Amino acid sequence: MFIDRVKIYVKAGNGGNGCQSFYQDRFTRHKIPDGGDGGRGGDIILQADRNLHTLLDFRYRRHFFSLHGKSGSSGKKKGKDAPCLIIKVPCGTIVKDASSGCILQDLEKDGQQVIVAKGGQGGSGNRHRQEATGGKAGEEREILLDLKLISDVGIVGFPNAGKSTLLSNISSAHPKIAAYPFTTRFPVLGVVTNDSSSFVIADIPGLIKDSSKGKGLGHDFLRHIERTKIILHLVDMSGSEGRDPIQDYKVINKELKEYSPHLYKKPQIIVANKMDLEPSAMNLERFREVIKKKVYPISALKKEGLEEVIEAIKKRLQ
Repeated sequence: MFIDRVKIYVKAGNGGNGCQSFYQDRFTRHKIPDGGDGGRGGDIILQADRNLHTLLDFRYRRHFFSLHGKSGSSGKKKGKDAPCLIIKVPCGTIVKDASSGCILQDLEKDGQQVIVAKGGQGGSGNRHRQEATGGKAGEEREILLDLKLISDVGIVGFPNAGKSTLLSNISSAHPKIAAYPFTTRFPVLGVVTNDSSSFVIADIPGLIKDSSKGKGLGHDFLRHIERTKIILHLVDMSGSEGRDPIQDYKVINKELKEYSPHLYKKPQIIVANKMDLEPSAMNLERFREVIKKKVYPISALKKEGLEEVIEAIKKRLQ
């Protein structure tokens, strides 16, 4: 299961109490304050981990508590600081404060960290010649985790255009493939290895008209291609779903532009799929006359023309 958006509650540890203690032996005339300070409460830290690809771990556990600092003791002994609680999330996770919507950090790189709740400061012991104080409470807040996939290439197109078939035949990914729309219900990542180089490619679930307005979970899908460097625009050139390839191309670009002008301006590689079917050759000729851009004809099912597309992607990435 692919989970890409969750809300969690975090509570950092409280600081330990300062100690109220006095020392006196037979050689001292007056009692000497010797209470130690309390230890600091544990912070809560989010850390990006390249080995994670979904927020599934947060489906059943959404409350996180760090340990409290230890109280000080006599003999000017300081209480032990509590260790930090490190919560690992996938690379590409945007961390937001749930109440304000403010972005706290965009965890793009492996190992990158952000403190989302600071532990409370330990109380002062009376060794400072003043009354001992209690430890301060640790911070608590609700956090929104919003995962946006990090990939070099994002495949977009209408449902049943052949995106999953293309991904499975050029990469290590094994998405579900079937002859009905919306077979892919969540983004799938694959790694394409060619000669000495490799790149990451993402199969984005099929877009439809008004996806930019949220129709058909459009927002949930479109945001996953915001980080991609290149868009691979896959067009069903056969019109097997009763649609016109030229209209398909224009509709997808319209949705990209309305969702984000920045997304619309990303470099596109146009790929004409299902060229093994009879009407495709005639439709491709008409498509080229109208669009007037470089088009790569392929048959993802029969693995024809895939090497040329891979080389085109490599050149664009370089």
